[in-house]
Amino acid sequence: MFKILSMILLLSACAAGGNQAPVQERGAAMSSGRNYHIVARGETLYSIAWRYAVDYKSLARRNRIDRSYTIYPGQTLYLDRLTPLAAAPQPVPTRPTAQPAQKPVAVAKPVPAPRSKTPTVAPKPAPKPAARPAVAAGDVAWQWPVNGPVISHFSSQKSLNKGVDLRGRLGEPVLSAAAGTVVYAGSGIRGYGNLLIIKHSERYLSAYAHSRRLLVKEKESVKAGQKIAEMGNSGTDQTKLHFEIRRDGKPVDPLLYLPKR
Repeated sequence: MFKILSMILLLSACAAGGNQAPVQERGAAMSSGRNYHIVARGETLYSIAWRYAVDYKSLARRNRIDRSYTIYPGQTLYLDRLTPLAAAPQPVPTRPTAQPAQKPVAVAKPVPAPRSKTPTVAPKPAPKPAARPAVAAGDVAWQWPVNGPVISHFSSQKSLNKGVDLRGRLGEPVLSAAAGTVVYAGSGIRGYGNLLIIKHSERYLSAYAHSRRLLVKEKESVKAGQKIAEMGNSGTDQTKLHFEIRRDGKPVDPLLYLPKR
């Protein structure tokens, strides 16, 4: 009887220790060191390029995507041979400044005629140009998306802040910083919460993160100053707007583009 029980226990142990099918976690992209990305539902070419800090045009060319920039869930996008994110600051436009008046060129005074007492009138200095709002390269005129103060500044370091954080109230209107077209509206990029990405030109995009509610949809045209979202705290621990500007896919300091205030 003891031998029979021993054999039953041995067989049970062997059955329990059999090979089980491994659990496979399916994700949108490979882990560290990835060189491709599998498109997930809701993603756009612009949001994927934003995630990896590459130019959307370069990503499209690498994957032979036409200028409609249409992609599909399950599609594989290759990321190799794309320009990596540079740690050095990108070239930025200079603000228009008032130029000093040019000194008049000295000319020889004519010999006065006898008995002439007419005084020589000095030429008036050229008027100084009035200061204008900052205008970025590519003819994109920027304005502030909210009125709140800056609470976190841009950093050129790869792992730090790629934009500026602006303080505000829950539900406060978030405005488009320039005219353009919405190319992404969703919450699929980790760390951004409810996010809008707007295309302003072939070179410039802007992003508005952590919104409570998005008020515009993808492919919708927006005007400068139009209400596009409500400020919130999605994906973060405080109410704020995280605002970014990217030039050719690379983050640049928004304060070098926005008007001084």
